[in-house]
Amino acid sequence: MNIIELVKQELNTEADAIRQVAERIDASIVRAFDLVYDCKGKVVVTGMGKAGIIARKIAATLASTGTLSIFLHAAEGIHGDIGMVEKNDVVIAISNSGNTNEITSLIPYFKFLQIPVIAFTGNLQSELAQHSDVVIDCSVPLEYEPFGLVPTASTTVALAVGDALAIALMKKRNFQKSDFARFHPGGAIGRKMLLRIEELMHKDDEIPVIRMNQSMSEAIVEMTGKRLGCTCVIDHDGLLTGFITDGDLRRLLQKESTNPLAIHIENAMTVNPKAMKPSDLAVEALNLMEKFNITMLPIVDDAHKPVGVLHMHDLIKAGIVS
Repeated sequence: MNIIELVKQELNTEADAIRQVAERIDASIVRAFDLVYDCKGKVVVTGMGKAGIIARKIAATLASTGTLSIFLHAAEGIHGDIGMVEKNDVVIAISNSGNTNEITSLIPYFKFLQIPVIAFTGNLQSELAQHSDVVIDCSVPLEYEPFGLVPTASTTVALAVGDALAIALMKKRNFQKSDFARFHPGGAIGRKMLLRIEELMHKDDEIPVIRMNQSMSEAIVEMTGKRLGCTCVIDHDGLLTGFITDGDLRRLLQKESTNPLAIHIENAMTVNPKAMKPSDLAVEALNLMEKFNITMLPIVDDAHKPVGVLHMHDLIKAGIVS
């Protein structure tokens, strides 16, 4: 038995099933999209067995991308949980056969409340298909399923169609990364998207600062003492006017044949350096650093006075840099 070839064959089979469904997609998906997008309540995704697992995942994807959605276990539904379904909801029912008893038993209740039903099914002549408002053809060739019985390609297709619908809804709603982060505050996504610069920056006595009228040797002492490899340069009003990094010093030493310590601060610093606010997202600081190939940023208040310094190492330590 060649395991590699067997696995490749199954992957290609399931990929073919998705491609075939993609070719059959028609105006039905537009009607399904409109029902979900215009839904005044929530989207209830239901299924049984393996299809139920797929339904749970689709509901989770919809919920995390801006569509209010819940999963209803079909068997639990006919024993009381159907009470969570309300008049303004929309139902997505997933069943390859379309004749699953637990699913078809729910249909009269949906009809009584006049709730639109979207069917993901492989049987267009089934009871589910006949009583649904919209039917998405998710059929796969019988030989694509082991023994014609084990849900593999059919569940993959249903999942893919659900994902595609969720992405279409997400784009229509102009759902942004910041919106996504609000629903994922506990993990790496939330940390990356919600952490603000003020939580990571060096501040107070840790900020390296010199004035325009100070000497280059004093600048080096300040950079060395604060151990950040940089210093902010401020004017007589305390406003940020320049920034010097250890890279600036190295380039200065290579270029100057005379005593570099005699060079005026203004000639060594980066004038009007890139800067950000403490309330800005840390990921935005990362994007700025990567765009301009820098590793340190001065952080300023609304008056443009330095209140902190952010180093790339701070972002790495916080897990912002993947």
